[in-house]
Amino acid sequence: MSLLLPLILTIAIEACVLYALRERRKQVYWALVVMNVMTNVPLNLYVQYVSYSLTVIVIGELLVILTEALCYRMVTRNWRQSLTYSALCNAVSYFMGALMLNLYQLLT
Repeated sequence: MSLLLPLILTIAIEACVLYALRERRKQVYWALVVMNVMTNVPLNLYVQYVSYSLTVIVIGELLVILTEALCYRMVTRNWRQSLTYSALCNAVSYFMGALMLNLYQLLT
């Protein structure tokens, strides 16, 4: 599978989550894009080519949440908001991605 499609979908889904949380600062959205390039691509590469185990996915997602929370913290200056953004964005994008993948496999 291409790495570009999951990246684009993740950015779009997480941007919708931020918008639903009433985030309007452009720098937060720029951080979202940069962070996902830095975290989504390596995690997807690892999962696709090294190990697709539940343990790897859970640990990888937790590391992504922590990494992105740190990045959001640099932009928002608020730990609670940073952790909320990171956890919600990643949870929603993960489950939406899993749902889309399952639907795709079901239809093909």
